[in-house]
Amino acid sequence: MCGGIICVMSLLVVVFTGCNKHSGLCVEDMRVEYSVAPNNIDGDVARFSWTYGADGGVTFKQRAVEVCVAQNEDALVSGDYIVSSREKSPFQRVTLSTEKLEPYTSYCWQVVLYNAIGGEICRSDVAWFSTANLRREPWQAKWITDNHDKDYLPSPMLRKTFSTKGDVKRALLHISAAGYYDAKINGKRVSEDWLNPGYTHYDKRNLYLTHDVTSLLKQGNNVITATLGNGFYNEYAAMAVWQFDKAAWRNRPRMIAELHIEYADGGKDVVSTDKSWKTTEGEWRCNVIYAGDVIDARKRVEAWDDPAMDDSAYPSAIECEAPSSMLLAQKMPAIRAVESVTPKSMKKFSDKDYLFAFPENMAGVTTLKVKGEAGTRIEVQHGELLSKDSTLEVRNINIYFHTVGDATFQQDVYILRGDEQGEEFTPRFHYNGFQYVSVRSDRPIELDMNSIKAHFLSTDMESVGEFNSSNDLLNKIWRAVRRSYQANFYGIPTDCPHREKNGWTADAHISMDIALTNFDGLLAYEKWIDDFVDNQHDDGYISGIIPSSGWGYGDWPGPVWDAAMFIIPNTLYNYYGDLTAIEKIYPTAERYLEMQHKRENEDGVVDEFMKGIGDWCYYRTTTPQDFVAACYYYYQHKLMTRFAELLGRDGEEYAAKTEQLRDYINAKYLNRETGAYSVAKITAQALPLALGLVPADMEKLVAARLNEAVVAAGYLCDFGLVGSKYALRMLVKYGYVDTAYKLATQTKIPSFGGWIENGYTSPLERWSIGSGPRFGGAASANHVFFGDVAAWMQSDIAGINYDETAPGFGHIVIRPHYPEGLEWAEASLRSVRGMIRSSWKREAGKIKLNVTIPINAKATIYADKTYEVEGTGEEMTFVITEK
Repeated sequence: MCGGIICVMSLLVVVFTGCNKHSGLCVEDMRVEYSVAPNNIDGDVARFSWTYGADGGVTFKQRAVEVCVAQNEDALVSGDYIVSSREKSPFQRVTLSTEKLEPYTSYCWQVVLYNAIGGEICRSDVAWFSTANLRREPWQAKWITDNHDKDYLPSPMLRKTFSTKGDVKRALLHISAAGYYDAKINGKRVSEDWLNPGYTHYDKRNLYLTHDVTSLLKQGNNVITATLGNGFYNEYAAMAVWQFDKAAWRNRPRMIAELHIEYADGGKDVVSTDKSWKTTEGEWRCNVIYAGDVIDARKRVEAWDDPAMDDSAYPSAIECEAPSSMLLAQKMPAIRAVESVTPKSMKKFSDKDYLFAFPENMAGVTTLKVKGEAGTRIEVQHGELLSKDSTLEVRNINIYFHTVGDATFQQDVYILRGDEQGEEFTPRFHYNGFQYVSVRSDRPIELDMNSIKAHFLSTDMESVGEFNSSNDLLNKIWRAVRRSYQANFYGIPTDCPHREKNGWTADAHISMDIALTNFDGLLAYEKWIDDFVDNQHDDGYISGIIPSSGWGYGDWPGPVWDAAMFIIPNTLYNYYGDLTAIEKIYPTAERYLEMQHKRENEDGVVDEFMKGIGDWCYYRTTTPQDFVAACYYYYQHKLMTRFAELLGRDGEEYAAKTEQLRDYINAKYLNRETGAYSVAKITAQALPLALGLVPADMEKLVAARLNEAVVAAGYLCDFGLVGSKYALRMLVKYGYVDTAYKLATQTKIPSFGGWIENGYTSPLERWSIGSGPRFGGAASANHVFFGDVAAWMQSDIAGINYDETAPGFGHIVIRPHYPEGLEWAEASLRSVRGMIRSSWKREAGKIKLNVTIPINAKATIYADKTYEVEGTGEEMTFVITEK
């Protein structure tokens, strides 16, 4: 308990009459479509956003703002705007029509602030952006591939020579592939990205990227080349159970590209893919997303990247059918190497058999440096575990994989050509989940600790959140979850980075707070919402994995999984205050609920639908699936009611259905005398509290039963993925902070801490740890869906929270908690409003709480009483006396 608060806040209230003249107010972090200086703007509108900074503490309320777009900086000064919008709004985002903008053109923009009576008070610095295929018109370029069919194993290689016609001012390459492309200009890669473009329902929409390649061009002759990989577009055999080999989109990898060149003299040129390109095959003999790359260095075409090469005898490219009718700019970040990792140890079994161990579980690929005889075959296999004899164990994650030819699970194959100076191999068209790497060869090779390096790959979302505390176990859990999240985002949120690589919908919505308390994920999830739209069948169903080849539809996933189409847009809105995802999903959600309503029984639920798979991966206690399903079916309608209200639609039907389902659930599952729901275990008590099902007069009693259930379970994690999301949060919300802390820091199995104490560096798929390759049935050792404990640390221990009534952190709630045994904690979150910080520390019977609220945001800060404050960007200190 706390009391006797002393609040020390540095506040300076200023009336601004000029830019940067009073306390250094400035507009910072200017973005278009949530990106800094993007070069790929397409579509009918563009979103402009920014934050505020100041040299000192400043209280500033944005009253009115104008975003101005012009052809150049002089036009901004003169007021010759192409488009502008002046709004009376506190929001640090303005959406503008792109109707008056031209495709493939650069523009500058500026933010102008006004006071309450319309006087200009501040102008930002100038920022830039460029449009791409703004009108989404047909490309000049054609889709091309080679003259082989989809079952041919070697990768297509394509090439085009061209000449520049003067001094190049700027060159942008707009490029897409069905599958993956690895593109180069004059032998240098066009970016540091991997596995481009993002994975979609390839027969519904495709994505292109834009790369600034100005520095890669030279005067005179140049060459652009591309090697294509299969990815999920062309799984050439039945290697896994998800039937990607039967996907409607499956075909030979193909590409489309336009290189737009601007010259210093104002001239322009476009180099496009068409049948004039040349093709061949080379060292990439096979690539499979679940297996690996087979590279035979003896077949390398040495001069392929040389403009001077005579390619006249090579076959011409084939102009082929587009995979889909929709080709859009990829706005989400590309996959990149977020970390380079060296091994911590090497074990040499023989001169043909080595094992490398890395410090932590991760996802990505490895680079191998090796010297050996020509024709030497090297197999590099990746896995998470070791067998009892210290050799690589992959049986825990290859259980759904079928070896076909050279395609062995998570194994790259390199065949040396015998270079005297040694050779280096890096796969380009797949990725692995791993901590250990086995390197085996058919002839002697000599390796050491410098022979291998790991590239930890992930969709490169900006890091926006941090957490730290006095409890090293908490810190290790937080780090393990964060890294697991990164290992499980490759253009889509995945369940695991090895066995499946699938976009399981429940895994993703359960992990949403992990995502957004750590990373700037809006663009990535908006892309995935597009995948939901493309995934829906005409009958209204969506599948349990998205994208899907056609596998995973029907009732069996149930409402817990399908709820992703509601929870993910809702969470994005809460964090960003942006309705785009809700606008996108609304028609899809309408069709889905209409389908379910037609199938309801007399109780207003769907019998088959209410089975589902419920609280998946529970430990011992089974929470009845019909109960869990009914709760989520209610929640779908509750969120749909909110969506309708936000979009100005008629939501009365959804509101009425929400109330009917609440009454049904409470009548059937709630014991009003005891406060017990269903089986009265952890998930059963936490879930209705979290979703707002519990009658107001029953909340404390239901929460007490939740606390009793956790204590009775010995503070062990006796729940599945649903309980993992809500148990800790509901315990803290209703005052059981120490119970929650004991649950979060438990080290006996099943627990988060138990994994760490047993040497795991990422969350597991199952709570059990046993002997053998599947340790008690847990297939994966890198599953993020139990990881909401990490987000809970930031929101409930450090205390940083959004307010649903003022989404996008317009109103911030700082509500830290101080469990017994924890001496200090700190967290930060760079929100769309700016940086938020909260830290506290126990000192001599007092707690010192430091809080930073961004300029132009309000906050409520909780201690033994509440403080309503205006953000200044400066740290505020509260001293709290403990009792």
